[in-house]
Amino acid sequence: MIGIIDYGAGNLRSVQNTLAEIGAAYKLVHTPEQLRAASKIILPGVGHFGQMMRALQMMSMPEAIRKNIGDGVPFLGICLGLQALYESSEEAPEVKGLELLPGTVKRFQHDLRIPHMGWNEIAPLRDAAILRNLGAKPYLYFAHSYYCPVGDATAAVCDYGVKYTAVVESENIYGVQFHPEKSGDLGLRIVKNFVNL
Repeated sequence: MIGIIDYGAGNLRSVQNTLAEIGAAYKLVHTPEQLRAASKIILPGVGHFGQMMRALQMMSMPEAIRKNIGDGVPFLGICLGLQALYESSEEAPEVKGLELLPGTVKRFQHDLRIPHMGWNEIAPLRDAAILRNLGAKPYLYFAHSYYCPVGDATAAVCDYGVKYTAVVESENIYGVQFHPEKSGDLGLRIVKNFVNL
């Protein structure tokens, strides 16, 4: 059973619809006890980094998430859910992230339109389990004003005035900056790849 952490994220219904479309069983998770029962975890995200982390803290989730990941449970962070994996974000410098990946999430600083909204190509850097069977030039749907640094866990990058992490894959930690639930067939394939791990 896939546990979707429900802290009030705006894209929760879209993620549920995507899982239903591919026939994956899921439950909305509100407590660490419910999280422990999950065989995989999805952290969806739309909104503000500080609000998300404070909501997760009120639910006693950060420690529970770290423990489940430490126990080998596959985790997928979507958009803000990916950014949560890092140490901190310029959006809320006073709030700590999950600190599972090194670095700070930064705000785009250039003349291109912000937020970065719409379809963009990602460039895989290596073979990644959640990027299987996507074809040579996958275009996916983005909506964000902040970006994650490129590091050892980066499996694919995107370029929007600066090269940034579009996908992370490190052992059982997975994350995507784009919205697979709004990215048509390719998005469905990515979620299916995670479900089938």
